[in-house]
Amino acid sequence: MNLPWTLHGDGKNVEASAVVLPAERLSWPRTIGLGTQHVVAMFGATFLVPILTGFPPSTTLLFSGIGTILFLLITGNRLPSYLGSSFAFIAPITAASVGTDHSNALFGIVVVGAMLAAVGLLVQVTGTGWIDGLMPPVVAGAIVALIGFNLAPAAGANFAKAPLTALITLSAVILSAVLFRGILGRLSIFIGVVVGYVAAVFFGQVNFDAVAAAPWLGWPTFAFPGNPFTDSAVLATLPAFIPVVLVLIAENVGHIRGVAQLTDPSVNKLTGRALFADGLATMLAGSFGGSGTTTYGENIGVMAATRVYSTAAYWVAGIFAILLGLSPKVGAVINTIPAGVLGGVTTALYGLIGIIGVKIWLDNKVDFNKPINQFTAATALIIGIADYTINLGSFTFNGIALGTIAAIVIYHVMNAVSRLRGTD
Repeated sequence: MNLPWTLHGDGKNVEASAVVLPAERLSWPRTIGLGTQHVVAMFGATFLVPILTGFPPSTTLLFSGIGTILFLLITGNRLPSYLGSSFAFIAPITAASVGTDHSNALFGIVVVGAMLAAVGLLVQVTGTGWIDGLMPPVVAGAIVALIGFNLAPAAGANFAKAPLTALITLSAVILSAVLFRGILGRLSIFIGVVVGYVAAVFFGQVNFDAVAAAPWLGWPTFAFPGNPFTDSAVLATLPAFIPVVLVLIAENVGHIRGVAQLTDPSVNKLTGRALFADGLATMLAGSFGGSGTTTYGENIGVMAATRVYSTAAYWVAGIFAILLGLSPKVGAVINTIPAGVLGGVTTALYGLIGIIGVKIWLDNKVDFNKPINQFTAATALIIGIADYTINLGSFTFNGIALGTIAAIVIYHVMNAVSRLRGTD
């Protein structure tokens, strides 16, 4: 069988001024090594989402691998990306879940995936101009920031359960970001979890009984979405999930533009396909008990560090993730991570999500001398951080939903009025 990649040079070396393009590859041993690096890069963030939401880690890993391969097929092997768990789903999943019953949350994930896929089809026809119009940088940045900051109480609650373990974990995350060069410096979250986990084992906070009992190979735990036709409470969870679509759009578009800048501008033409593929992968994951997916910035870091953008490495990563998902023992190990470790890592991680929103403002030179930008960002952030909540019948709109609505409405209303009155 002829594989779609051509060998870059001698397959062993990458010239200082060159990059390995998506349609190229290095020798297979090197490609497998790079694929393993991508697994390590995504792993620390991807397994945290099921741990924080109560989802089965093995199921999430399995569908992140399947989703990645699906993404590569739909984009014609031209867009290197790993589809890992999206942190944007954490807050709505937590709000929609009742104990260990995630059926309402899974329905929300499926709906988000369907909406994202529909947006992808629309972009394929119309282009991305309307996205920029709906969500200019001040709005996009506010939405991303408020999702991160909205999760602060959850981080604080876990931190308080084991403060010393949490402090060790947080310190490891922060220090590893500046202690190490290259790829290790980009894996600070993963390194922090490992260091914190070792500390937790030393403090007697980890129980390995479930790990010993788990088999090495087996199917993960599958779960299914609730039925909105038989249970109205399923529909009531949707307001918390719908804003996630906007975040996934922003993440995907940003990822594609980053790859295009470093490889080939024509990659931007794949935006519609990418959004459709991520939507389909999210629908598939939500249909069987996995968390929603998004393109991963962690893996952009690996590509920037190695200058290898070959999609062959992502096929390796996707297959490796599927194999991990088929090992209940791996899932059992992940489930032993105690609250203190999670509290330490999420203190940094949720804050970083918020700062990504701020970075969107900085990168796009948002002018906060303008009242439109000031009120758009300020109001949305306070609503999200304080988690304002409105109940309308059986529907509950939480801080993320209301903050998102506020950012979009305030910006466009103020902009329209200022143009009409000439006060811009």
